Amino acid sequence: MDRKRELTSVDLAALCGEFGDYEGAKVDKVYLYDDGLVRFRMRDFDRGRVELLVDIGETKHLRVADAENVPDAPGRPPNFAMMLRNRLSGADLVGVEQYGFDRIVTLEFERGDEDTTVVAELFGDGNVAVLDESGEVVDCLDTVRLKSRTVAPGSPYEFPSSRFNPLEADYEAFAAKMDDSDTDVVRTLATQLDFGGFWGEELCTRAGVDKTMDIADAGDEEYEALFSVIEDLRDRLDAADLDPRVYYEGSQESGDEAADEGDESDGSEDGDGEADRGLRVDATPMPMAEYDDLPSDAFETFTAALDDYFTNWEAEPETGPEDGGGRNRPDFESEIEKQKRIIEQQQGAIEDFEADAEAEREKAELLYAEYDLVDDILSTVQQARENDVAWDAIEAKFEEGAERGIEAAEAVVGVDGSEGTVTIELDDHRIDVDASMGVEKNADQHYTEAKRIEEKKEGAQAAIENTREDLAEVKRRRDEWDASDGDEAGSGDEADGADEDAEDVDWLSRASIPVRSSEQWYEEYRWFHTSDDFLVIGGRNADQNEELVKKYMDSGDKFFHAQAHGGPVTILKATGPSEPARDVDFPESTLREAAQFALSYSSVWKEGKYADDVYMVDPDQVSKTPESGEYLEKGGFAVRGDRTYFEDVAASVAVGIKCEPDTRVIGGPPAAIEPNVETSIELEPGRYAQNDMAKMCYREFKDRFADEAFVRSVASPDLIQEFLPPGGSRMVED
Repeated sequence: MDRKRELTSVDLAALCGEFGDYEGAKVDKVYLYDDGLVRFRMRDFDRGRVELLVDIGETKHLRVADAENVPDAPGRPPNFAMMLRNRLSGADLVGVEQYGFDRIVTLEFERGDEDTTVVAELFGDGNVAVLDESGEVVDCLDTVRLKSRTVAPGSPYEFPSSRFNPLEADYEAFAAKMDDSDTDVVRTLATQLDFGGFWGEELCTRAGVDKTMDIADAGDEEYEALFSVIEDLRDRLDAADLDPRVYYEGSQESGDEAADEGDESDGSEDGDGEADRGLRVDATPMPMAEYDDLPSDAFETFTAALDDYFTNWEAEPETGPEDGGGRNRPDFESEIEKQKRIIEQQQGAIEDFEADAEAEREKAELLYAEYDLVDDILSTVQQARENDVAWDAIEAKFEEGAERGIEAAEAVVGVDGSEGTVTIELDDHRIDVDASMGVEKNADQHYTEAKRIEEKKEGAQAAIENTREDLAEVKRRRDEWDASDGDEAGSGDEADGADEDAEDVDWLSRASIPVRSSEQWYEEYRWFHTSDDFLVIGGRNADQNEELVKKYMDSGDKFFHAQAHGGPVTILKATGPSEPARDVDFPESTLREAAQFALSYSSVWKEGKYADDVYMVDPDQVSKTPESGEYLEKGGFAVRGDRTYFEDVAASVAVGIKCEPDTRVIGGPPAAIEPNVETSIELEPGRYAQNDMAKMCYREFKDRFADEAFVRSVASPDLIQEFLPPGGSRMVED
């Protein structure tokens, strides 16, 4: 049996129906791989990380993939990828549509400054074109110049000539199209009605029509039977009534025994672990009559089925190697890797539950924080409904109020009369509120939902412990097998037991990294060590500014502050807190790094500026005593005498993860951080809020390390956020 290599038009119709669930996801970064794969790494407030893959290579398809099924990021991005990043960074995915009944999908992205359409052509040689708001091609992977159409940079994008869409045709149009044919029934369905060969046979089987029947011999009875099946298919696609499957060939098993998908709380993977079922041959949006004799696995979504299928597309069933006695050694390593993969997926599920619960709590807190505004909106709707005002009229009234600049009306972004809800935008969060209830009850609903999600997290935590026990059992059986045969090759986990102090350890690829931590007195403040190993500390607020000057500033230290108003007290320490003060000749590199630290965590970053001036003075020039007629606010100081200025200091911060001698996330000036960490991310002022950027950095670090559990331990979003400047940020591309 031929294996599926590309999606059918029916597949795309089903898939685009599911992709509506991902609308609103924001693009973080876009990658282009040599084999024709385009990867859109996105984030969704409900789902967390979303990986959308568009493949126009050997297997032409698109899918949302699990993080574990995404290839490592390629090297230096080509111009096409850089162009996509420039246009899509921070953009929202607002629509995914199939063009007619063709194997073409359009991805619509919106951003404040510009909108972008990405067209994926999943037929022929495949192509990806990027269009601006006017429909003009910005760039494309392959230039197409044919008599019928042109796809080239600078030209309007031209879709292929419109084809017959059997899912929109009525019976008369369907019958007329069938009558136009001069071949048999199945070929007519495949070519004239564009169903393709497989679905042509499937429709005949479902309708009970002989597929080899000559079209001249077919009449109303056959046409009506086929049209009824097509109508049923159309209704299922419109209603998203799918039952996705992955089919296998070459197994001794039979029937349609779907693998247990498990409770959603355990984070277990769908359809994996069925190695004895044979080779995967197809993934379909619903059960196929043509595959009644093949075993299959059921999946919750079609994109999950496609992810399983295409992730394993090149895999072949394997048997373990023979041991020294001629027996086939069980493939313990594959089973161990499977259990590790399940654990990673379960850990990801736990992480997602935590993020989902936090999102629900944030919504509840925002409702209370904007109590008067939300109450005004709800009261307006309730009063209107008591007066029998239609929902459409209520929505129009809000739109009219927004045009007049009324704050409450401007916060309303949608009204859904069928659900009795109003969608309010608060602090970049869109929250659906029940118009029949008050603010307190709406907020309580979100708190209740957060509690429900927390309970699911507890179930996932219990499941992961069970999986860890399974993993330990497989390792025990492997060790017993190897010991009984005198196999000195060891357990296969030698890398995990490698000398932690060995030089040139590839920490990013290491499967398990031990966590080694120690607490220091300065960690409650902002801090970093310069490239010359001097400690720099800064205040996080007015109280800490006061405390640093009073308790920790000694005569040999240096005091830094941004020239702009609103910034932390920054102290370059010459000695430790228990050492006697002394004068130190600080290297120029250390002084400049301290100046950059003072600037980056000041109001300059919040204002979106990329550079400003910083001054430095000695401790005896800093005083809490104001001049006559002056007033010093809390955390402020009077600075007298000459100042040493550092001009046009760049606002730039790096966050990175150390793996030795201790393990932790650190942050500060790039020149001081990057040489002392295993991997780092450089930031500059930008559009992403501090907490969002912390999550983005966290996901990027998870992508870079093989040991995701290690990243969760030492570089959670909360720990990363401690090193991020207040205000918006963006990642600096390599």
